[in-house]
Amino acid sequence: MSGEAIFSLKNLKKIREKGGVTFELRVPRLEVRSGEFLAVIGPSGCGKSTLLDFLGLVLKPSAYEDYAFFSAAGQIDLGTLAEGKTAGLRRAELGYVLQAGGLLPYLNMADNILLPARLNRLSAKVAARRLGELAERLNIVDQLNKKPAHLSGGQRQRAAIARALIHDPRLVLADEPTAAVDFPTALEISGLFRDLTASLGRGLVVVTHDLNLVRNLADRFVSFEMEKTGGHHTVSTLKEVK
Repeated sequence: MSGEAIFSLKNLKKIREKGGVTFELRVPRLEVRSGEFLAVIGPSGCGKSTLLDFLGLVLKPSAYEDYAFFSAAGQIDLGTLAEGKTAGLRRAELGYVLQAGGLLPYLNMADNILLPARLNRLSAKVAARRLGELAERLNIVDQLNKKPAHLSGGQRQRAAIARALIHDPRLVLADEPTAAVDFPTALEISGLFRDLTASLGRGLVVVTHDLNLVRNLADRFVSFEMEKTGGHHTVSTLKEVK
């Protein structure tokens, strides 16, 4: 069950122009809450990754009415936040799972997972405890001393999930996190991911083109409605999918 708000977007727009072609992304309203699994679905080019960039604090909107993050200290207006503070917020409060895992090949699984904990200067004792708990829940305890090259695709993605959660972020973002594994493995990992973030009370946003993968897992679905408003002007508007 979802809880308190983590992110709020209202009447947010991003306009991009290249070679005489204009793409406009519109988000009339979106709220992400703790304990919630939000699936962002749709074909390539509709704006899924752009939306993830807003939630990942790596892209500024062209205009907005509300673009806010809710930390333990209260509401933060992200549109006016200085870049240094934005980077600190991103490091401490967000976790990421990339499409192919993004593990560093020269580190073993344990050291890969511990990277965000070290960047956030967690104590070694706390980091070790969280590593043990996550590894056990994701069933990778016996893989922690291995390097990524010696792991299956599913094991690498489980490690990537643990890395995204080790520093206890409020929000976890995943861009096609199971695209590199077969469907049964993807379904299993997605279920584990959902159960783990929900039990920790963390928000989870997953971008995927495959509705079948998240159909029975996500709490809410959003997609985009695209329309041509001129010869070279495309507007893509976020909408809730019932």
